[in-house]
Amino acid sequence: MEINLEINNKKVTANKGETILDVCKKMGIKIPTLCHIKETFPTGACRMCVVENVNTGKLITSCSYPAEEGMKILTHSNRVAESRKVLVELLLSNHPDDCLYCVRNLNCELQTLSSDLGVRERRIMGVKNLKNLDHTGASLVRDPAKCILCGRCVDACDRIMGVNAIDFINRGSKSEIAVAFNKGLNTSSCINCGRCIMVCPTGALYEKNHYSQIMEALDNPKKHVVVQYAPSISVTMAEEIGLPAGTDVYGILNSTLRKMGFDTVLDGAFSADLTIMEEGSELIHRIQNGGKLPMFTSCCPAWVKYIEEFAPDLLDHLSSAKSPMQMMGALIKTYWAEKKGIDPENIYSVGIMPCIAKKFEAQRVEMTHRGVTDVDAVLTTRELAGLMKIYGIDIHSLEPECADTTMGIRSTAGKIFGAAGGVMEAAVRTAHKLVTGEEMANLKIEALRGFEPVKRATVKIGDLDLNIAAVNGLAGVRQIIDDIRNDKNDLHFIEVMACPGGCINGGGQPLAVKEENIRKRMASLYTIDSSETMRTSHSNPEIQQIYKEYLGEPLSEKSHHLLHTHYAHRDVNK
Repeated sequence: MEINLEINNKKVTANKGETILDVCKKMGIKIPTLCHIKETFPTGACRMCVVENVNTGKLITSCSYPAEEGMKILTHSNRVAESRKVLVELLLSNHPDDCLYCVRNLNCELQTLSSDLGVRERRIMGVKNLKNLDHTGASLVRDPAKCILCGRCVDACDRIMGVNAIDFINRGSKSEIAVAFNKGLNTSSCINCGRCIMVCPTGALYEKNHYSQIMEALDNPKKHVVVQYAPSISVTMAEEIGLPAGTDVYGILNSTLRKMGFDTVLDGAFSADLTIMEEGSELIHRIQNGGKLPMFTSCCPAWVKYIEEFAPDLLDHLSSAKSPMQMMGALIKTYWAEKKGIDPENIYSVGIMPCIAKKFEAQRVEMTHRGVTDVDAVLTTRELAGLMKIYGIDIHSLEPECADTTMGIRSTAGKIFGAAGGVMEAAVRTAHKLVTGEEMANLKIEALRGFEPVKRATVKIGDLDLNIAAVNGLAGVRQIIDDIRNDKNDLHFIEVMACPGGCINGGGQPLAVKEENIRKRMASLYTIDSSETMRTSHSNPEIQQIYKEYLGEPLSEKSHHLLHTHYAHRDVNK
């Protein structure tokens, strides 16, 4: 049903149920918002998105007000502009005046709104927020003084992730956003996914920075600094260096890292291939030997912490395989160190990841080998861009280079790990080969691609109808967990990624990104998959070599020792 209305004296049509904000976006009219995020129900709480309803003479919130027949709207009248300006001035009246030192300087929505609305003088004086930083989280920092109470982080943590680690506390003018009982993040149920950072409009939430220790290692001539980067990084880094969204900067990324001083540069999609060999073999072993099914993937550290906290009764459904980052980290200081003749104590291992939960994962006690940490430090995509500026890297002067070999070659199956459903698709390709001895006739599993929160498919592998699912955004896993508990689930294998869209939209990726950019990132990964010839993990010659020379076979004793781990019920404050 179409609705006829006027926006800025222009007749337009809208679909029933569309909000004024939706209609304006289609028209190319930008209306500022602070509390609104697309994935959640609109509240109109911040009132930054107000527009003028000419028929009633009232200012209404465009994010929550539905389009109505005969409505006449002005989106940028003098009344609207002054209302928005006063709202920003009120927020600035008690906001800290430390923009030059803020992690979000030049990338802050409040700062941008202030500029766009012409705030050039302080007309409203208020008492500045004086609240202590919360450094207790494993991967992120809270700066309550910069919180503007928009509630985005609360919505993301609740409605997208289903975690509820933070919420509004107190009432009236004393309201603030905090964890339960206003304690530290370390006492909360936080899973370190970083969705709160991605939606925060200011510097109230940001990741813990590892610059200093990495720069110290790069300056230490006794240290051999090895860096690995996750499969998604090469198609998300482009936006941070001024290139079109979805551009694959693989070659420039390698040359950039070497220019910064990293001694060895490894493509982390290699260990994604290795993960497929181990996880796929584990699935087959469970199916053939009456093991616990369905089996969950264990690549996403935020998901692992979620199940440890919220569904510990299902931990035996979780694959014991480490994540690709941790597999690579373990092998760098064992197999790779032996081949290169380098003492593991002189190796400094860095991961460049799309996810702040990787910072937490690297610290886990389970992720050590003989007392040595597998991965010493983790940078997000955003942090890598910042470090490039510190080192004065001019990407336009660099020639593309390949990653180092010896754990640096990958298949496209490892590359599509960066997209939601990609892990499952890659795993099924190899599972089919391991069971039947033959390659799948069609390697593409269309049902697993895209942005739906839960995607299901059935794949024929020999005599088995393999029922699989891919979940992204942890709110979507609740029903599956309940079904397993009630013996209502017929699935064999379930991929779970905490972030909507998968790692291409992880909590460490570029901020304030349009949805179309995320789609371009995903499309880029699938273009790589369709355009190259080595599309299965088991066909990777370096994977074959490492099993022949070192690991023996998937699920061998050595593989279990280095590439697998265990998980246990976790109290929320651990």
